[in-house]
Amino acid sequence: DGRLTFYPGNQTVDLPFINFMKRYGTVFLNAYTNSPICCPSRAAMWSGLFTHLTESWNNFKGLDPDYVTWMDLMEKHGYHTQKYGKLDYTSGHHSVSNRVEAWTRDVDFLLRQEGRPMVNLTGDKKHVRVMEADWRNTDKAVNWIKEEAINLTQPFVLYLGLNLPHPYPSPYAGENFGSSTFLTSPYWLEKVTYEAIKIPKWSSLSEMHPVDYYSSYTKNCTGEFTKQEVRNIRAFYYAMCAETDAMLGEIISALRDTGLLKKTIVIFTADHGELAMEHRQFYKMSMYEGSSHVPLLVMGPGVKERQQVPNVVSLVDIYPTMLDIARIPVPRNLSGYSLIPLLHGKAENEVSPRAPRPSWVLSEFHGCNVNSSMYMLRTGKWKYITYSDGHSVLPQLFDLTADPDELTNVAIKFPVIVRSLDKTLRSIVNYPEVSSSVQEYNKRQFISWKQSLGQNYSNVIASLRWHQDWLKEPKKYENAIDKWL
Repeated sequence: DGRLTFYPGNQTVDLPFINFMKRYGTVFLNAYTNSPICCPSRAAMWSGLFTHLTESWNNFKGLDPDYVTWMDLMEKHGYHTQKYGKLDYTSGHHSVSNRVEAWTRDVDFLLRQEGRPMVNLTGDKKHVRVMEADWRNTDKAVNWIKEEAINLTQPFVLYLGLNLPHPYPSPYAGENFGSSTFLTSPYWLEKVTYEAIKIPKWSSLSEMHPVDYYSSYTKNCTGEFTKQEVRNIRAFYYAMCAETDAMLGEIISALRDTGLLKKTIVIFTADHGELAMEHRQFYKMSMYEGSSHVPLLVMGPGVKERQQVPNVVSLVDIYPTMLDIARIPVPRNLSGYSLIPLLHGKAENEVSPRAPRPSWVLSEFHGCNVNSSMYMLRTGKWKYITYSDGHSVLPQLFDLTADPDELTNVAIKFPVIVRSLDKTLRSIVNYPEVSSSVQEYNKRQFISWKQSLGQNYSNVIASLRWHQDWLKEPKKYENAIDKWL
């Protein structure tokens, strides 16, 4: 959640290396994901293109494996490149559940797709390496810096992808039932200031926006939660952020120890945030700030120190920025704009040959846990969220200055602003058309998957993540699918 990198969110947890980057570099106060889920978001970051252009519709469908990323171009232009850890931007990964849940979101049924969010404390006050796989990848990156990078005659680009902070799989809920366990050790929990944790306000289930209700239900969050449960989930999430910060620290320390820090640009960002029980949801797949607002910090040569950039930016800006750093000509068809002018502290009017950076960012989502394609336009103090074809589901408008917690939808109160923002959105993407093509894609994919299974279809679908609900009335749900098809 990008809001943790600046005031007032950063009072809840100690993030020393995020603070180090703020002191010696630039923090973006309004950076957004272009799609609040792993694979589509990363597809945008590696391609520099909006989700509707890459057609990365869900966690199974990302970029083609041979897509030319910014890293490929940098390698072609003489950079030594190295990747460790989670990449997750090409098609074909993630579970069958992820796919089927996304494809069937237009079916008229409500099924829980996740385990109920919960916390789990492991180890003792000496247990530092909770997320072992991430630490192993961090160690590899550190060793690479100390043994390889230091001896290179050419410039290098190193990518380290961490899984944290991300809820862990929940074995208590049975095989293949999502990742809903917030897990940490007392060592990290001590970095969290419990008194500073804000308990989010929830609207009653009957007042929820229909898409939010569907999300809350499929994420298993419609039951009763005590204040203590909610506070714990949030505290454990912040503790997981502290562990992530320590991994960032390992990289910064390795660069400092080898004398490379002064001549290396460091970028820290994320594919999406975590709602951590805001709006009666955990996880991502939402346009609310907790899910769509990402961290973005940059430090290194030429980057202005102690700078806070208020401009709205998004992950598609990474591609042109990387090319700019490497002095590679930036293709004109990109959705993103280089961040270099902002990082150098230059005014927008001194910018590159391309037209000036727009005053808006776009995010869109077409995957699981949400029963409609959704589109978010963020500009100035406004966040406009519209769904599907633009009229069959009510849009939302939030004034983030007056209502940072996004509790009051003012779309009906400001029809002129809604019309104006909708017009801007339609000039960027013909969203009713995109929504309709996603619906067709979902049906087509589902049919071919179903046919590939032959007679075994019912058994397979009954054992996916929604098995606990499905097995109560399998015939009812099979009929709903038949009706949809």
